Amino acid sequence: MSVTVSLGDNKYGKAENRVVKITRDTARHEIEDLNVTSQLRGAKLVDSYLVGDNALVVATDTQKNTIFAFAKEHGIGSPEEFLLTLGDHFVSSFEWIEGGLWQAEMYEWERIQVDGAGHDHSFVRKGQATRLAAVQKIDGKTHVLAGLKDLTVLKSTGSEFAGFPRDKYTTLVETNDRIMATSVTGRWRYLPEAVEAGIDYNAVYEGVSAIFMSTFATVHSLALQQTLWEMGKAAIEAYPEIAEVKFAMPNKHHFVYDLSPFGLENPNEVFWAADRPYGLIEGTIIRDGITAEPDAWTDVPTFV
Repeated sequence: MSVTVSLGDNKYGKAENRVVKITRDTARHEIEDLNVTSQLRGAKLVDSYLVGDNALVVATDTQKNTIFAFAKEHGIGSPEEFLLTLGDHFVSSFEWIEGGLWQAEMYEWERIQVDGAGHDHSFVRKGQATRLAAVQKIDGKTHVLAGLKDLTVLKSTGSEFAGFPRDKYTTLVETNDRIMATSVTGRWRYLPEAVEAGIDYNAVYEGVSAIFMSTFATVHSLALQQTLWEMGKAAIEAYPEIAEVKFAMPNKHHFVYDLSPFGLENPNEVFWAADRPYGLIEGTIIRDGITAEPDAWTDVPTFV
């Protein structure tokens, strides 16, 4: 029996282009630091896979050069705006390019303090989280995603976990007072009409990040799932531009260490921080009444 095959979904491009843009039009410099990935799609690119015909292949090196040139020609402003500019360029400049996925991580810096004032041209990396952005052009639509990763948060009380079913394999002890810690990956999708009207992406990012942290801190949590829900709900309620929020949140377990062999009591003071295995909690919070756009998440890491 003969076997036949065909080419499925595909895209190609240049990954992880590290772009640092210094704005030096005054003595007080500004810094923008991105890691940008550009990938293109198009039905007519099939021959590049099947027979090695490169006639329609916009070289990955060309994509790389365009990213750096656009940082100079157009500036960055916000990672979302920068990716929108890139996506529009490739789709409009090459008629056989039907869409693509453009992604960015943004690394944030703050000014080094000297005698109580921020230095004009010296910076230190901020360590709270890495900002994320993605622009998806697919089937004639443009989707804008924003988010963050590696937002590591911990609360030393105000968290419980009890009432779960038990069987012969259950050893976990119920608790009404535990450490809860996680490393938040959260992405949100903007409503298309809000993108068309214009969004202050930097302001929304700052606001949503603050909401994530304040909600984590203030909700008395009965489970990490409940906290996830409340974080996404609060962000959607605060920002009408947001259609949905997706989270992936590993439970960074902290176990009370048994000090009884040493004649010591341990009333929730000394913990063993275990890195694996870990619970992994994921969920999506959706604004009621919106149009679902599953294509927006195609090939987006963590949320495929």
